[in-house]
Amino acid sequence: MAAIDCGTNSIRLLVADLPDPAAGPDAPLVDLSRRMEIVRLGQGVDKTGRLAPEAIERTRVALASYAAEIDTLGVDRVRMCATSASRDASNAGDFRAMVERTLGVAPEVVTGDEEARLSFTGAVRGLPADALEPYLVIDIGGGSTEFVVGTRAGGVEAAISMDVGCVRMTERHLLGDPPGLDQIAAAQADITVAVDRALEAVPGRQAATLVGLAGSVTTVVAIAEGLTEYEPERIHHARVSYGAVAEVTADLLAKTREQRLAIPVMHPGRADVIGAGALVLRTIMERAGMSAVVASEHDILDGIAWSLR
Repeated sequence: MAAIDCGTNSIRLLVADLPDPAAGPDAPLVDLSRRMEIVRLGQGVDKTGRLAPEAIERTRVALASYAAEIDTLGVDRVRMCATSASRDASNAGDFRAMVERTLGVAPEVVTGDEEARLSFTGAVRGLPADALEPYLVIDIGGGSTEFVVGTRAGGVEAAISMDVGCVRMTERHLLGDPPGLDQIAAAQADITVAVDRALEAVPGRQAATLVGLAGSVTTVVAIAEGLTEYEPERIHHARVSYGAVAEVTADLLAKTREQRLAIPVMHPGRADVIGAGALVLRTIMERAGMSAVVASEHDILDGIAWSLR
């Protein structure tokens, strides 16, 4: 089966087989391919309300490559979910038509709640035994952040999506290179309001373990762990303290884009928005009273794939 997650900043592909039933209920998917491209589909959406033609074209190029791999690997079932940017855009019909032409299936523009539930499903399978329940799973995307509270056995108890993401906050507030203190303060205030609303709604402050998903989290964790190259197997389920996250966040916000690009684990397409993503993570940890975050390389992409069983 093939799962495609098209978000505000990136588009990702997972082609996988289901695990052998004998492997047990927590066995992971058998990966055949995992790919990610930064296409910035949500470029300018917060300001214009429309998907930019060049952003749709970048997405088409990546999607055409994915379609070719899906065909080569003989996939039986395909599901593509499109998230925050295509929910917000007035010309979402142009995007949908492009996807159907390129991939042969229609994209599902999932609701924020469904996005959160898929993220939770992907994230909690295989968490280590010392990750105590209930979990607060956060998925920091380009346009929005999903907050989900639940347990392994009981599933999702509450979920909410808030319009604070690394691209949206960068385009709205962090315009300097590096951003000024007034810009950072404005972003922090915006994020804090949204985070407090989310934590009351889910309710996140009662969770025992914070699980962080997506590129902003995994990049911050990779930097905090001192990795000299991006190693998913070392990032997956790494536990990083609030102090380390705060230190990395301050450092990223103080650097220029060129200096962030020089960080060994930094994806070039993430360098201009990682400061905002780190700020969202740090704010969530502060407002939720979390002393550490557990990173997961398994997220909504895995949840989409599991939904195809």
